[in-house]
Amino acid sequence: MPQLNPSPWFAILVFSWIIFLTIIPTKILSHVAPNELTPVNEEKHKTEPWDWPW
Repeated sequence: MPQLNPSPWFAILVFSWIIFLTIIPTKILSHVAPNELTPVNEEKHKTEPWDWPW
C-alpha cells in the first residue's frame, strides 16, 4: 500500500510548507496600498444633550 510509505508524502509536505512560509508571505507583503493613510484628528466632538420631543 503506497500510502503507508511516508517518504514521498513527507517530502511533499515539507516542500509545500517551505513554499507557504517563504514565498507566499513575501509576495503578499510586497503589495503596496494605493492610497497613503492619513491620521485622523483626535479632537473630541462636542456632544450636546438632546431631549425627546414628547
